Amino acid sequence: MQENSTTSLERKLGLFSLTNIVVANIIGAGIFTTSGLLMNDLGNPVLMIVLWIVGGAIALCGALCYGELGAAIPEAGGEYAFLSRLYHPLFGFLSGWVSFIVGFSAPIAASSIGFSEYLTRAFPALFDWTTRLGVTNPSLSKNILSILLIAIFTVVHLRGIDFGAVIQNILTTLKVGLIAVLILIGFAFGNGDSNHFTMGSSVPFDFGSWKTIGLSLLWIMFAYSGWNASTYVGSEVRRPELNIPRSLFIGTAVVAFLYLGLNVLYVYAIDPEAMKGVISIGGMAMGNLLGRGMETLFSLLIAFALLSSLSAFIILGPRVYYSMAKDGYFFRFVSDISPHYRVPAKAIVLQGVIASIIVLSGTLDQILTYMGFSLGIFPLLAVFGIFRLRQLGKSPRLLPLYPFVPLFYLFFGIAMLLLSFFERPTESSIAILTVLVGIPAFYLFRRRYSEAAAAPSA
Repeated sequence: MQENSTTSLERKLGLFSLTNIVVANIIGAGIFTTSGLLMNDLGNPVLMIVLWIVGGAIALCGALCYGELGAAIPEAGGEYAFLSRLYHPLFGFLSGWVSFIVGFSAPIAASSIGFSEYLTRAFPALFDWTTRLGVTNPSLSKNILSILLIAIFTVVHLRGIDFGAVIQNILTTLKVGLIAVLILIGFAFGNGDSNHFTMGSSVPFDFGSWKTIGLSLLWIMFAYSGWNASTYVGSEVRRPELNIPRSLFIGTAVVAFLYLGLNVLYVYAIDPEAMKGVISIGGMAMGNLLGRGMETLFSLLIAFALLSSLSAFIILGPRVYYSMAKDGYFFRFVSDISPHYRVPAKAIVLQGVIASIIVLSGTLDQILTYMGFSLGIFPLLAVFGIFRLRQLGKSPRLLPLYPFVPLFYLFFGIAMLLLSFFERPTESSIAILTVLVGIPAFYLFRRRYSEAAAAPSA
């Protein structure tokens, strides 16, 4: 049955908006916080940069595979739609379940908190006025700002995909432009040292080192997460068979180039020993290269980069919950479409509430440690679905270098998860438990849906 125009999403998004969604969704807290942590574990700047290149290659292979999947199944929901159609609704539900708990709400919270942290770094006296209101805890002041930010962008995206896409395009264009300018300025005028690339410890490449490399690659892939972003709004894309594959490849390639440039700049600016364990690595790099003023400017850049990412997550997440609810595997009210602005309004509000709770919960660090493992599971199933799609004769056959591209992604994805499990069994086990908890939830929703469908209409 054809969907009624008052209850379905409209195809309004073109290539430019889609590519911006991909870029904005990828560039977030990861690139600005993980390199110092990676150096602390790896101890070798060349190995760190090589892993960033490998991570970019994995993300590009994933993007190419999702391009073919998105063209064949141009529906809202990303992995939820792919896995439900290719395997069983249970697998699709579990991917949406993980997205609901980990994939979108937590990054929204992380991006809002990162914005508050970097804005405070740029303007240390920003929250002095809160003391006069009786709020003496700096963390509470930052949390209030974070929640206010989530609320503002939730309202922005309640006003429709057209208005939200305009805001998203502006933020993403500014973010990419500023990052590119700072890379150029850093290399052209910065006081760095190329000898930093020859410093650092040697890597023995025993099993312990491979476990560390696997975990490091997991964190890098967290920084690349979002390379599949435009598939989540597949139901709102014009000419999806062309625009989804192109947006995924172009967006991921642009980000991979920027990430490589930023990491080379970090090493050029900072002695590897001094880099170890530093979270605000971007500010430190620009401070070393160009002085305190540029450190402040770069902190502002990171703040607004995170603002763009927050906006992209708020666009994408509700489309997954909308698809799940529309199929009967989530709360029914989540599938309601705003009659005026034509967006899944209740899903957007629900996501904003959950992200705000995460901001206040104090468990965000624990969630972030297992986020990479959680988000690495279902893309493997989706990419393997390329083979099933072709077996069923439903593939548009857009994927170049088949089957090497999906096999490359699958090899590195599986190896990364296994090595990370051995290195961090506790966090990895919690991620697996998160997935398993979704199984009874699926059957509960399916039972409720079946009972509702069987009930006689009034």
